[in-house]
Amino acid sequence: MIYSAIPLAQTVIELCKSKGLKHIVISPGSRNAPLTIGFTHDPYFKCYSIVDERCAGFFALGIAQQLKEPVAVLCTSGSALLNYYPAVSEAFYSNIPLVVLSADRPEFKIGIGDGQTINQPNVFKNHILHSANLRLDIKEEHRHFSSEEFPIFKTIELKLEHLFKLQENVQDTNEIEINKALNSAKSKQGPVHINIPLDEPLYNRVDKLTVNPKVFNVETPALELDFETIEFCADDWNAAERKLILVGVNGPNEIEQKYLDVFAEDESVLVFTETTSNVHHDSFFTSIDQLITPLTDEEFKALQPDILLTFGGLIVSKRIKSFLRTYKPKQHWHVGLHKANDTFFSLNKHIKTTPNQFLSQLTIRTTIVESGFQNYWNQVRQIREEGHDAYVKDVLYSDFKVFDMLLKTLRKDSVLQLGNSSTVRYAQLFKLPFDVEVFCNRGTSGIDGSTSTAIGSASATAKPTTLIVGDLSFFYDSNALWNNYIPANFRIIVINNEGGGIFRILPGHKDTQNFDRFFETKHHLSAKQLAEMYKFEYQTASNEFELETALDTFYSASTSPKLLEIFTPSTINDSILLDYFKALK
Repeated sequence: MIYSAIPLAQTVIELCKSKGLKHIVISPGSRNAPLTIGFTHDPYFKCYSIVDERCAGFFALGIAQQLKEPVAVLCTSGSALLNYYPAVSEAFYSNIPLVVLSADRPEFKIGIGDGQTINQPNVFKNHILHSANLRLDIKEEHRHFSSEEFPIFKTIELKLEHLFKLQENVQDTNEIEINKALNSAKSKQGPVHINIPLDEPLYNRVDKLTVNPKVFNVETPALELDFETIEFCADDWNAAERKLILVGVNGPNEIEQKYLDVFAEDESVLVFTETTSNVHHDSFFTSIDQLITPLTDEEFKALQPDILLTFGGLIVSKRIKSFLRTYKPKQHWHVGLHKANDTFFSLNKHIKTTPNQFLSQLTIRTTIVESGFQNYWNQVRQIREEGHDAYVKDVLYSDFKVFDMLLKTLRKDSVLQLGNSSTVRYAQLFKLPFDVEVFCNRGTSGIDGSTSTAIGSASATAKPTTLIVGDLSFFYDSNALWNNYIPANFRIIVINNEGGGIFRILPGHKDTQNFDRFFETKHHLSAKQLAEMYKFEYQTASNEFELETALDTFYSASTSPKLLEIFTPSTINDSILLDYFKALK
């Protein structure tokens, strides 16, 4: 086996291995060469080479999202590290275990005008679970002694002993810090940063390890649900006639179906889910905005819950946020191991356990409460669905029509990755098949890494993956296609309306030069040349007939990934969407 000659590099690699961290996404550089040498020569690791660090960060995030285990990114010193920040912040707010390994110059070379240096320690301090700032190895300066030096041997021996003790102390400190960081990523599910100072020579190799780092096990706290808490919850739950369960971003199969089925049968409970919730039942309310947007003040009051119970991560729908902030629940409980967001300014209980453990105890203590709550809103939902179907039937070719067509033709048992802004919001208005797993970077809701995340996800799952993304988001992250790990069953659908269509939906002065240039950012770009350069099969559609024709073959087996670019009108999408909500009334 080949190892770097640098003890610190060996220590980092051996501890990553001991923690089961297998996937390493490497961006090229010289300062990180000792780590690259070690990772790439060890068959335990699966290494990827991604040149663009911003894309590499999101690619690694996509892998970790699917595997639910830590994935590392490795870069050289300097500004390379800063390009990880968008992915780090997404991982922080989405509870994804991303391990950032950054090579650094020795401290004495920082701030003196040396090339490719910045202040790297604690650079992610506001969006990180743990920052491990490692110490430089102490070098043994005297290894060989001539006969002339023998009379002073004792002095040199003492000096070497002192250096050895210093190195031993450095080694112990580094092992503790690396263990802390890797354990935090695994147990707390979030990003960590390990900054690694490395001195030249960087490329020397040895065939035997010179370190044997200590491994500290992950401390997993016992998930004990307080008996008194669950009894109080059950009493309040059984006394309430109007309960609303709202599920935000949630991984597939994270909540057991048997508990969800209990709530589906309770006439005092409504379950609102989002596209990113990945929980399903025929009686659940899947299109929140469709249901609540046309409501009157009296209807909002009738929907106001006594108890709001939330699971999962961030909520997409602005309308449900506005509703629950205005018509506050008497109680808001959030169940989850991570941070509880007081999104509706009414949070009074954070139950720090898993949804399954909480529900296993709550459901055996609950009784079905007589209430017309579920029945009434089921009737409203039926009216909304009839209005939706009637509107879709006659709607003009537009973004709205395109989403209706796309979401009906998704592959069975597949993964759907959604871009942010308009894309995820349109998807919220339509029913998706229960066997499609849905993901979106909702931690920070940025457009910057959707394609890279989707490709990382596709490389880590056996299921076929489809990305639906807007034009600005796609072009912004086009370096994502500079990637040698894209499976042939990966599909990209770019909806090109020649600008940031969401800004037409939001309030503002439209159809002005200022708006077109600085908000909507109109363009006339096409993905065709990018598809050709990166060896994607390219298809295009500009009307309903062309789209139907393209979809007939788009998902068929191929030897390379495919990209479908759908051109839609840029000026009518906002009015069609607004008319949709008016029609539902």
